[in-house]
Amino acid sequence: MLVDSELLIPDQTAEVQVEKMPSLNHSYVCAQIMRQLLQNDTLQPLPELTLDIDKGLTPDIAVFPQANIQPDFFTDVLKVQQLPLLAIEVVSSSQSIQSILDKANLLLKAGVKTVWVVEPYSRSIFVITQQAKQLFHEEPVESDGIQVDFAKVFGRK
Repeated sequence: MLVDSELLIPDQTAEVQVEKMPSLNHSYVCAQIMRQLLQNDTLQPLPELTLDIDKGLTPDIAVFPQANIQPDFFTDVLKVQQLPLLAIEVVSSSQSIQSILDKANLLLKAGVKTVWVVEPYSRSIFVITQQAKQLFHEEPVESDGIQVDFAKVFGRK
């Protein structure tokens, strides 16, 4: 296989943005949240969907009304213009809580109504809207009819 040597030299002027790697806890928490959200037939939770915000923001989970999601399997959409009812971010061990809260603020400024930031180590859920900020610990959280029982997410029944 021949490789152009210019492709092997990094562009020193290019801005490098490293994507944080999700961990086992991050993936597990996302799966537990998705499991509960999928029980509500009026909602369509979508993991890792890039929204047409800024240069493209990708929440861990974006929750839409079921009726608003109509995929076309002949033409895909790389950046979705419609905003979700709820964006959920789960902090991974390789991320700082501040960077995720900053991302939550960008989502809110773009028009997302509510953002949940889930911090697995402390089992905390930050619920952020334009009007208020609330903090929950291992308990049911509800926003606009969307509910997740975080006691179940974190293994307590």
